[in-house]
Amino acid sequence: MQIKITPQQLRELATESNLHLSDEDFEFFQGQINNASGLYTQLDELIEPELTVKYARTGGYRPLTPENTLNAWYQRCSIKGAQEGLLAGKRVAIKDNICVAGVAMMNGSAAFEGFVPDVDATVVTRILDAGGEIIGKAVCESFCASGGSHTSDSGPVENPHDSSYSAGGSSSGSAALVVAGECDMSIGCDQAGSIRIPSSWCGAYGLKPTHGLVPYTNIFGMENSIDHAGPIAATTADVALLLEAIAGPDGLDPRQKGLQPQAYSQALTGDIKGLRIGIVNEGFQWPGLSEEAVSTLVRESAYSFENLGASVHELSIPMHYNGLAILSGIILEGMTSALSGPNILGYSGKGYYSRAMINAYTLARQTRIDDFPDSVKLLFLQGRYMQQRYQGRFYAKAQNLNRTLTQSYNAALHDVDLLLMPTTITRAEKLPASNASRAERAASGASTIFNTAPFDATGHPAMNVPCGYIDGLPAGMMLVGRYGEEATILRAADAFERQSGYVVRPQRFSATTSV
Repeated sequence: MQIKITPQQLRELATESNLHLSDEDFEFFQGQINNASGLYTQLDELIEPELTVKYARTGGYRPLTPENTLNAWYQRCSIKGAQEGLLAGKRVAIKDNICVAGVAMMNGSAAFEGFVPDVDATVVTRILDAGGEIIGKAVCESFCASGGSHTSDSGPVENPHDSSYSAGGSSSGSAALVVAGECDMSIGCDQAGSIRIPSSWCGAYGLKPTHGLVPYTNIFGMENSIDHAGPIAATTADVALLLEAIAGPDGLDPRQKGLQPQAYSQALTGDIKGLRIGIVNEGFQWPGLSEEAVSTLVRESAYSFENLGASVHELSIPMHYNGLAILSGIILEGMTSALSGPNILGYSGKGYYSRAMINAYTLARQTRIDDFPDSVKLLFLQGRYMQQRYQGRFYAKAQNLNRTLTQSYNAALHDVDLLLMPTTITRAEKLPASNASRAERAASGASTIFNTAPFDATGHPAMNVPCGYIDGLPAGMMLVGRYGEEATILRAADAFERQSGYVVRPQRFSATTSV
């Protein structure tokens, strides 16, 4: 490979960089750049280390309607792991922004369709190492940029309780398939609530771990400081098992800071005597937005912890109301830099960089950007405007205020062990009608992230726990814990599950599936 910059290319770069160069300057810098080409030639000739694909597979296939009743599968496959382990006998679905070698990955967008990863994500390898079977890729929203389940180019994912309702997003298929009994557990990803939102609207147990606990290696992300991957399942026990299998540093993900996994399943004793739970009033009181029936059910569920020996009291965290604005300031410019920049994986640190994923996305952006969803187009336009007009000042301010937001939650968690509020402030919405306007489609699912988004910004672990049905649709409460204390969240969720009587799977699935 020879790198030879032309005078015209150099002049264009100087103009873009607002540099005013003389003819002498151009000649000097052109020579310097071209003189350095030998180093890149040397780099190009080196053989880079490859990740090993450990388990045999024969690829996947796009399922047709008879075996895809909720439109929640993008690909079906069967990849069997070790013969024994924590997940032996468990069928696992993988969100379709996660690399599974040899199985097509769409990330919800036709612009990305045709990409077949050549490596497994770390979470995939760990599931297989633990004896699980990967049985397919679950549909996700287009570029994972929606809280609804209507934006994937493969069509809307239907809520398993009522096909006319949204499953929530962006891990829409991951939650719907668990509740329908088509898999035992699944992996979702979460940057503003995308594990917890579909878990709430479909009625599954879904945990966003502490930021960095689960490696994000070989997963299509949005912004390194808010990317999370985690488990969704039909029981707290299965959430704990899956987290136990996938957690811990892999040495390849710069997001990770040494958090160590625990034996989470051993924490599920049913005993929560002495546990202190704080009801965050602001999470129930979004003016003009909170659904009263949801707030009432979640508050009643919160006080039921007293019957199990926990103490429950109400508290106030006014800064919670600012969490969505802070997350928005981070994700808008952070995701814009990733999606509109030259390298989708960024330049953020030591780790593994999938060149195949970089190449596939770059091709999609260069040839099919007009096919990107409105949410991503808006991101490009608004994000670039903010960057060019304000030079990253609002991103910086959001990250600085994020420390204040984090401190407000940490202060509350000094006095209690868990924070509690509704996961989503409403039940599932109707899917947009086929003749819905562009504005109506854009607004669908927008109410989902008010309580979930702040904890992506701060990185606290947070879990959806189904707590009942309202007119046939689930409602969920969110438990939030201290950094690295997923075991405490799981212990409380398990104790609640044992006494709640909540049934995850709808009656129409009960004849053919079991929890």
